[in-house]
Formats: sequence, C-alpha cells, structure tokens
Amino acid sequence: MALLLEHEFKPLPADKQVETLPFLEAVAHLPPFFDCLGTPIVYSPVKADLTGNIKKIRAVYDSNPAKFKTLQNILEAEKEMHGSAWPKTGATLALMWLKRGLKFMLVLLQSISDGERDEEHPNLIRVNAMKAYEIALKKYHGWVLQKLFMGSVYALPYKSDLLKALEKGKEVKEEESIEKIHQFLSRVTPILDAIYEMYTKMNAELSYKA
Repeated sequence: MALLLEHEFKPLPADKQVETLPFLEAVAHLPPFFDCLGTPIVYSPVKADLTGNIKKIRAVYDSNPAKFKTLQNILEAEKEMHGSAWPKTGATLALMWLKRGLKFMLVLLQSISDGERDEEHPNLIRVNAMKAYEIALKKYHGWVLQKLFMGSVYALPYKSDLLKALEKGKEVKEEESIEKIHQFLSRVTPILDAIYEMYTKMNAELSYKA
C-alpha cells in the first residue's frame, strides 16, 4: 500500500503523548488519499482542509519546538494563551478538524478491510463511505454539505480501483492490499484514539456545524 505506508507513524508511547513533529511528518503524506476517491467538488476541499490544518499546526510547532514537543503541549499552551476564545482558535481548532478528516479516512478503510459491503454491488464502496461519513463528519456539517456528500457517494470509484490507486497504479492482489490497510490502521488508530481522548479530557471538542 504505497500511499499509506510510505511514511511510518511513530508508535504511541505508554503515556499516550503524541509527539508533534513525527505526527505531522507522517500525516503530511495522507491528503493525496482523497484524490483516490474522485469527485473533486467534494474531496478536493477535504484534502485542502487537511493540508491547511497540518500547515497551521506546523507553524505553531515551528515557533517553539521545545515548548510544543507534544500535541498536548500545544493545547495546554493555547488554552492558557487564548482564554475564552479557546478551543475555537489556533492549532487547537486546526487539529480538531484534522482528526475528523483522518477519522473519516480510517473508518472508511476499516470498513473495507472488515469486508463490509453491499452484497448486490460488492465492488462499490458506498456502504463504507456512508458509514465513515456518519461516524466522522456528518454531525459537524450543515444541510448543504450533507446533501453534497450524499450525492457524491454515487461517483465514488470501485473498490478495486481505489485499492489500485492506493498502490499507485500497481496491480496487487486484493488480499495483499487489505493486509497493508490492516498494517496502516494498526499504526494510526491508537494515535487518533489518543488525540480524541485528549480533546474529551480537556473539554476541547466543539460541535458547531461547518
């Protein structure tokens, strides 16, 4: 799975503190995933949003790498710095939306690797994409964005074409591609879970709609 595995995520330590730089360097390779889903009118903005949020967090990190060694360091510092404007500001807000985009990606891939499918159309990924959207993004989208996404599922690529795109055009057996997805998920899911847990503990999650 060339696209997913070309830059490894650093394993999550026991204290669940996610180091900022390794996380940003690894996640910076993931926005092209959304090119593999086609439908530029829907997924190009998602890709741009992910890329923009990564840059915002990186700018904060670069301003003081020692101070912002972990993602939790950033949230704690911004909470103190921004007062009542926090968490709807700075890298805290950027990471909030970044994690949601990543969640959509991970739930979609997990659903595919678990073999969930429409039995009448087994090579379509609508079921998987709808599940990912319901879990990761729908409640944060207004009516217009929801309708746009619901329409986009009919233009998604076939599962076989998605897997080929993730292999950067190489012909690979489906079982091999699914195994690589498993490898990717096993590395990234604990990190994303730790970030979600951090937002919950710090009461930093917001539910406003985009």
